[in-house]
Amino acid sequence: MAPAALRFALRTALRQVRHVPVVRPRAATGLVRSVYRQVEGDFGMLAPPVALHSAQPQVLAAAWTMLRETLVARTAVDRTTKEAVAAAVSLRNTCPYCVEVHGAALQHATGSGVDPAGGVVGDERLRAIGSWVRGAAPAPPLDDAERAELLGVALTFDYLNRVVNVFLPDSPLPSGIPGSARERARAALSNLMLPGGRPPAAGRALSLLPRAPLPDDLAWARPAGGTADAVARASAAIEAAAAGMSDAARTSVRTAVADWDGRAPGISRGWVEPLLPESAEDRAVARLLLLTALSSSQVDEQVATEFPGGARELIAWIAWAALLAARRQIALIDGGAGWKKTEAPREAKN
Repeated sequence: MAPAALRFALRTALRQVRHVPVVRPRAATGLVRSVYRQVEGDFGMLAPPVALHSAQPQVLAAAWTMLRETLVARTAVDRTTKEAVAAAVSLRNTCPYCVEVHGAALQHATGSGVDPAGGVVGDERLRAIGSWVRGAAPAPPLDDAERAELLGVALTFDYLNRVVNVFLPDSPLPSGIPGSARERARAALSNLMLPGGRPPAAGRALSLLPRAPLPDDLAWARPAGGTADAVARASAAIEAAAAGMSDAARTSVRTAVADWDGRAPGISRGWVEPLLPESAEDRAVARLLLLTALSSSQVDEQVATEFPGGARELIAWIAWAALLAARRQIALIDGGAGWKKTEAPREAKN
């Protein structure tokens, strides 16, 4: 499949986004248009995992800022190592869509991809980094800036995996592509993502969102200034977008995530029911957000359609739960520094 044909196929894949409308590129204005231009300029395509946020422009900008400034932009860590982190985290979170994308990118870069049972396949360093971000091994030797940059990639994909599991199917390739062409399509997708040459300069996405202080639990990012700036701005934007959530739903999710040990709760959804608040509306919201945070592959059509709000609330509140769990996951990998102080339940706006 030629790159132009693949770009067209991936644009039509925007129709695969579930539960929310997506702003079409020709209809995009304002902040959505600015983000779309950056995404297409840096990726060569409008990536559905970013575009699915488009009904909530601030959250769209937050998701892109994290993705661009941690994975795509030129930093001290090379893109191949970052792709290994993206693939390993996606394996841990059981996100088939992201495993296919970033496993293919890793295959393109190194000749080795991922093994669903064993993690990242490749040289010893990539395997060690992959095991670390999966929570299966201690951190390999890294300087402070490298560690911060790689944790930034892990945070981004701990967030994106959850959102993608809710809103997208299991594959980035449209179902109409015949089996004989899928491998060629994956190769073309990898070429688009890793086109060769110097990666784009860091910092371009930061202007999409206002400056914000770095939360205590994200202090690990400070040695990498661009990563710290990106995750601080994105975290503040997502927190602000979710300000209308009820106290009861917010507290249920915060409490469960603060107590979470990082492991999947099991194949049954029965674990979620004792954690829910009393009112029917709050229960519907909290059920969806708890599943998103702790077991996103268990979100199905019924759970999503029970959500009582509109598309903007759905995206904002899913994003809030996904990022909260992502921050908790990184805290577990990084030893929990700053978590209790930052993530204690607080009074929320109604």
